[in-house]
Amino acid sequence: MNDREPKAGGRRSPPASPSGTAGEATGAAPPATTTADPPARRARPCPICGALAVKAFHPFCSKRCADVDLHRWFSGSYRIAVVEETPDEDEHRPDR
Repeated sequence: MNDREPKAGGRRSPPASPSGTAGEATGAAPPATTTADPPARRARPCPICGALAVKAFHPFCSKRCADVDLHRWFSGSYRIAVVEETPDEDEHRPDR
């Protein structure tokens, strides 16, 4: 008899999980893993308003300051000034 055929009571057994354990197929929680928390960062000032930054909005202190910074990126306030050099006419002339 294979797993897909009904058994004597008309019920089918739950499908086996890829690892083959029945506990995972019944919805049991996976084993808890222990991971060390990353080291705490030293609170630094928010680059927008100067208040201390919070973990949820790092490196900003609030959603508002994060949005202000995003707007500055989108509007082009953060840009690197570039001085374009004009090519010398003598460099582009073919040699005669």
